[in-house]
Amino acid sequence: MDRALGTLALFVLVFSLPWPVMADTPSPAVDVTVHADQPGPKIDRDLYGQFAEHLGRGIYEGVWVGEGSSIPNTRGFRNDVLAALKALGVPVVRWPGGCFADIYHWRDGIGPRSSRPVTINATWGGVEESNAFGTHEFLDFAELIGARAYINGNVGTGTPQEMADWIEYITSPTRSSLAELRRKNGRDRPWRLPFFAVGNETWGCGGGMRAEHYADVYRNYATFIRGPSDNRPSRVASGANSGDVHWTETLMAQAAGSMDAITLHHYTLPTGRWDHKGPGRGFGEADWIATLQGTLQMDGLIAKHAAVMDTYDPGKRVGLFVDEWGTWYDATPGTNTAFLEQPNTLRDAVAAALNLGIFHAHADRVRMANIAQMVNVLQAMILTDKDKMVLTPTYYVFEMYRPFQDATFLPADVATPAYELASASVPMVQASAARDASGGITLALVNLDPHRSANVKVKIAGALARAVSGRVLTAAAMDAENTFGAPEAVKPAALQGARVDHGGVAVVLPAKAVAVLRIQ
Repeated sequence: MDRALGTLALFVLVFSLPWPVMADTPSPAVDVTVHADQPGPKIDRDLYGQFAEHLGRGIYEGVWVGEGSSIPNTRGFRNDVLAALKALGVPVVRWPGGCFADIYHWRDGIGPRSSRPVTINATWGGVEESNAFGTHEFLDFAELIGARAYINGNVGTGTPQEMADWIEYITSPTRSSLAELRRKNGRDRPWRLPFFAVGNETWGCGGGMRAEHYADVYRNYATFIRGPSDNRPSRVASGANSGDVHWTETLMAQAAGSMDAITLHHYTLPTGRWDHKGPGRGFGEADWIATLQGTLQMDGLIAKHAAVMDTYDPGKRVGLFVDEWGTWYDATPGTNTAFLEQPNTLRDAVAAALNLGIFHAHADRVRMANIAQMVNVLQAMILTDKDKMVLTPTYYVFEMYRPFQDATFLPADVATPAYELASASVPMVQASAARDASGGITLALVNLDPHRSANVKVKIAGALARAVSGRVLTAAAMDAENTFGAPEAVKPAALQGARVDHGGVAVVLPAKAVAVLRIQ
């Protein structure tokens, strides 16, 4: 039995089968029980956050092209990318890094662009950084797509004074010199700044610190994270690398009282090796199941860190922000390996759906998550090539899962056979459910098996289904992707055949598919 999530407004991302189910691949029965009578915490919309770093073509070419570009733009931002992100309902964006954050000095990115210094992005490829995209551009961008701002401060090469000045520059409504400098640079009223992080990966690229040392550094810097009483950012501590529970233990023991959240970073590598992560396309079934098996480890990681946090914060005041997550493969051949460009296939869509379901299940502690990254980098929502843009399978999972934002988590039990290959084994079907403000239920179903469809029967404890509709995302190949030549190869379709059955729901869930059902 797998305990999963639910949102009572069943949108089932179920794909229509691209080929008939063969006799040698029978469709096993899967039973799902959604506990509408046991509502859980709110699924914070910030679990659907994004991450935009000065890395490769993530910002420049991906988001920013400048006002003089022939690519249609609004004040320098690509119109096609703005429209796609606005349609996605992005709740929050993290910037400027990542590792770049700890070499970024905010004063380099303000004032007339012609006067801004050209620096070197020593973290990602040693390329020139024009600083054309700075504080004003980022906060303008966030407003344009309707997202809240999450800024990552520089601890590695910065100072508490620099950080405090940046916050004052952004938030102060006064006539202080920094507020007046902001006005001189074109912004009269302050911006909202909901979240501010003290460094990034301070155990690694952010300073190579021990947990004990960073705990003291964090408390020092956090002292100076101030702002107006109605615009004071939440203080975010740089948290652990994957399974490093000692880091979380140390920070919670020594600095929990001065933080509002602590971060966790975890990436899925098919091989588990950083020197050879595995290909993003043209992979075999062994890489498929290894990727999904690695993705499911997120559940145990969060549980371990949350248990430590519970010891020091039983009231769950401090949020856990999984502000870097996603798949990470070997760079696409022929690209700059420091730019972290990789294909985005159906495998990524399934992995994204699994991660989102895990975040839902831990919504009592996980208050934000930020996929890495938004455009052109790692598991991106969007890919661009000059004036062309394509939406990835991962984008469509986020679009399908929008009804989960701010919905009420509903536990779901799943009785499912396993999907197995050699010694690897994962549950064939995963589920997540929630109830929205109108009382409808959203149910997400994910079939990890690339060969077999599943006959899914859904029971709803505490409610009766009157109507059901859904959408599904699937394709014929495990590595199917959207390309600039075929931008709609992997796209949601109406889910055929879902029906109300004795107060519940019955549906055939295609192989290697993500489905979202709306149940009323």
